[in-house]
Amino acid sequence: MAPTSFAPNSLLVRRRIATYFTGGAAGIPDLVGTLTQQGRMIHELSVDVRDGVRESSLACALLLPDEETDHLLDRLRELPAVVSAELA
Repeated sequence: MAPTSFAPNSLLVRRRIATYFTGGAAGIPDLVGTLTQQGRMIHELSVDVRDGVRESSLACALLLPDEETDHLLDRLRELPAVVSAELA
């Protein structure tokens, strides 16, 4: 199992994360890299990239401790291509 920086007693909660980003498929690696930091596994990944549409979307589920959720959303929002990141 991959190491994490979470405290051993942290309760993991299933969170659905939705991000909207520009740049099409080129932005996906940065998003997935940020989501999988600290050994997180992505569940139920869905990506919607369409020609002629300014923004694409990526939604997934992650197991996170409550205290990590806001921090992860903030890190996603700092990525240059990300327009928004929120709980879905």
